[in-house]
Amino acid sequence: MAKIVVFDSGLGSLSIIWAMQDLFKSEIIYFADQRNYPYGKRSQALLYKIIIKSIKLLEEQFSPDIIVVASNTPSLMFNLSSRKIIDVKPPLSQAKKVSKSKHIAILATKNAMKSKGLNKYIEKNNLFKSFKFFVINASELVELVESGKFITNKNYCKKIIKNILDQILHQHPIDTITLSSTHLPFLKLLLEKEYPKIEFIDPGHIVANKIFLKIKNKQSKRNSLKIFTSGDTKEFHNKLNKLRIRNKVNFLSV
Repeated sequence: MAKIVVFDSGLGSLSIIWAMQDLFKSEIIYFADQRNYPYGKRSQALLYKIIIKSIKLLEEQFSPDIIVVASNTPSLMFNLSSRKIIDVKPPLSQAKKVSKSKHIAILATKNAMKSKGLNKYIEKNNLFKSFKFFVINASELVELVESGKFITNKNYCKKIIKNILDQILHQHPIDTITLSSTHLPFLKLLLEKEYPKIEFIDPGHIVANKIFLKIKNKQSKRNSLKIFTSGDTKEFHNKLNKLRIRNKVNFLSV
């Protein structure tokens, strides 16, 4: 039976977890490091310490088969991928297959935008410079998800989405946008409703497939989910309740 730990600084891990549960069955441990939320606003040095410390803690605490760093920001800033660790990066290969205009936008956090890792990743995926990429700061959109406003105040979310995207989409023939924060798939329906001609790409199923290839011979008979947070357990439980997740929330100190 495969044991998989998935972590980020908040609700983002759920978009990866749901994609995993759609594809295969396993024992999943979800760690929301709310004490260090948001990763997208931490300095590079501090974030590196947070991620390495978290990986070590989760390894010692749970001895998982796989650890998923379910956040684009550290995945782009640091070289984390290994035999046991799977990271999450913008799905540029898929975006290139979908885009007809060859103008692709990447919605990412402020720190991911500024990272050398993102520039290198774009260069690696655009060897012949045939595509044009536009990186857009989506930190405000991440907050819409973590705060729960995407459930409680859709009109406000629509306003923020339009403030961020209207101008650049008017100026450039962008037809494909990658949701390059694991929080952003929660906004996909709102984004598609506002911009029906744009293809929004969620990398969840891509990550799930990578995991499946590693654990396909160790599948479980059923899915199980244990939830931990480094923040306030009651507060996080209330957030999950809004998503109809009733699992007990346990505290894990980092």
